[in-house]
Amino acid sequence: MHTVVERELELRLVLSPERGVPVPARLGYRTDDPYAVHITFHIDSDAPVHWTFARDLLVEGVFRPCGSGDVRVWPTKSRGRSVVLMALSSPDGDALLEAPIPQVSAWLERTLRVVPPGTEGGQLGIDAALDELLAR
Repeated sequence: MHTVVERELELRLVLSPERGVPVPARLGYRTDDPYAVHITFHIDSDAPVHWTFARDLLVEGVFRPCGSGDVRVWPTKSRGRSVVLMALSSPDGDALLEAPIPQVSAWLERTLRVVPPGTEGGQLGIDAALDELLAR
């Protein structure tokens, strides 16, 4: 039995320092994929856009800049609010998304209560499978 922690959230797609458009999104976390967070964006396309990256990256990115390559995350202020910026790069293009830190942090705290940091490996059943294998 797997647990899913989800949160609907309105992100902002940053087009320029002055312009952005709202983007409905869903943050998802599943105990059967304990190292990852999943973000689904509902933009003007035929199908939603899915991104998956390390939960640790988002946890750290709420407090300090982190990541390299395809996913970079850092906190900042925007229009007087605390936000976390996520810079996503793919062969299909780049996006800079802004999310409110209070909502993201509250959702992350829920995921960390379900699977505390450092216990992710136990969620995968690897230890039990290894024990069974070595007992033979």
